[in-house]
Amino acid sequence: MAQTTELNIGQIKHLDGGGTGSRHAGPGGHGKRGLSKTKKIMLLIGGVALLAALVIGGIAWSHRGLITVQSGKVVRQDLSSIVTASGEIKPPPDKFATVNANSMGRVTEILVKEGDHVKRGQLLLRTEDVQQEAGVKAQQAAVRSAQADSQVQEAAVNSAKASLQTAQANLTQAQARLQQSKDDFSRAEQMFKSQLISRQTFDQDLSNYQVADAAVESSKAQVAQAKAQLNQAVYNRDMSHARVLQNQAQLVSIENQRDQTIYTAPFDGVITYLPVHEGENVVPGIQNSAGSALFQVANLSVINAVVNVDETDILGIKIGQPAEVTIDAIPDKKFKGHVTEVGMSALSSTSGQTTTSSAQSTASSSGEAKDFTVSVTLDNPPEGLRPGLSATAKITTATRKDAIVIPIQALTVRSQAELDREKQANGEGKALAAEPTSTSQTAAEKKEIQGVFVVQNGKAAFTAVKTGIMGTMNVEVLSGVKPGEQIVTGSYQVLRTLKNNARVRIDNSATALGQPASSS
Repeated sequence: MAQTTELNIGQIKHLDGGGTGSRHAGPGGHGKRGLSKTKKIMLLIGGVALLAALVIGGIAWSHRGLITVQSGKVVRQDLSSIVTASGEIKPPPDKFATVNANSMGRVTEILVKEGDHVKRGQLLLRTEDVQQEAGVKAQQAAVRSAQADSQVQEAAVNSAKASLQTAQANLTQAQARLQQSKDDFSRAEQMFKSQLISRQTFDQDLSNYQVADAAVESSKAQVAQAKAQLNQAVYNRDMSHARVLQNQAQLVSIENQRDQTIYTAPFDGVITYLPVHEGENVVPGIQNSAGSALFQVANLSVINAVVNVDETDILGIKIGQPAEVTIDAIPDKKFKGHVTEVGMSALSSTSGQTTTSSAQSTASSSGEAKDFTVSVTLDNPPEGLRPGLSATAKITTATRKDAIVIPIQALTVRSQAELDREKQANGEGKALAAEPTSTSQTAAEKKEIQGVFVVQNGKAAFTAVKTGIMGTMNVEVLSGVKPGEQIVTGSYQVLRTLKNNARVRIDNSATALGQPASSS
């Protein structure tokens, strides 16, 4: 009896002793027997899998040495360079004031509350002023007394002037009598020599002359005395005037001390802060320490967003540049404004203090980042703003119409030495890390060149570019590429290690490979 064996390999039936065939005759006269349906399906699946493996292997072989990159187009569009900085809402410095206590005492009267609108010079608050008021009244009495004494001294001066005038008149009269007596004596002397008059008459004329001369000397002494008295009276008057001025100055000082207890509005505005209450004691400032805060007044007709701009961006900020301000307290709204002030002194990013003082010299030398204060005035500020609200300003520092632009991430840097080595390399298309820079390289070899990789005929060629202004996501290109050209934009790892004229494959899908492919 013939035996039949079924082999799984190839699903071929081997007939023992009967050769190979597709059928056989048994004792029972059985008919034809073929492959089962399940085995046919398995055979079909195996064939498809083998074919797929061959196709995948062929594709992988054809892509051997390709680097997967992401790409973009060089386009023309309007571009704006924008500097973004954060800060807070503040009125201008001349329209915002925090009033502190000027004297020690108790708050006796508060005439306003937070949110009230006030006018310049309006009385807002008082502190205790009993001693100051008493001092003012006492000094006012001292001033009146000094003024009365000054009037007495002024009268004494006038009297001394009159006495001097009388003495001067008497001197003039005595000098006239002296001259007359002198003339009479001269005639009498001649007549006496000629024996025309008696000795008695001559002696009488001589006596009259001597008396007149003595009278002149006496009048001169009286004039000198009157002048001395006048000078003394003038001195006393001037001293009395000085005492009046001194007492008046002291009165001003004491009145100022009294006025330190009276607090008025420095300008028109709104009370934005009022931390004190009636009966509370306040103290003035000591040295560099401010006194007790009484209230804040702000004129909110002009609103600034005062932001801190990083030192790397400050040189591009100019007065008058347009800006867009967002306020955290008013979401989904943007407010137009313009730059009105650019700070000239750097601020420490940690302490907020200017670095011009000696106290900040250590921080300045440590390489700490600096900020500069920039004020952006809102063109149409909304109502209800309060100082201190957080704000962000986007300042447009430059604009270009119809500029040639590329994505910022497409820019990369290569040294001249790297480009020269890649030009001479045989393994073109491999994405390998740059070789370490030799210390013996010349300055020209170390020079870094900024550029992009332009994709042409399946290769990425490094092209040097000259850039202009930089926007949020794009940068202006002044030379090097043309609109419509395709450039490599990513990934970062690929751009960092991509070699010149490497073979690339573009994949802009979300799952694009981020690592460069290696080649064997």
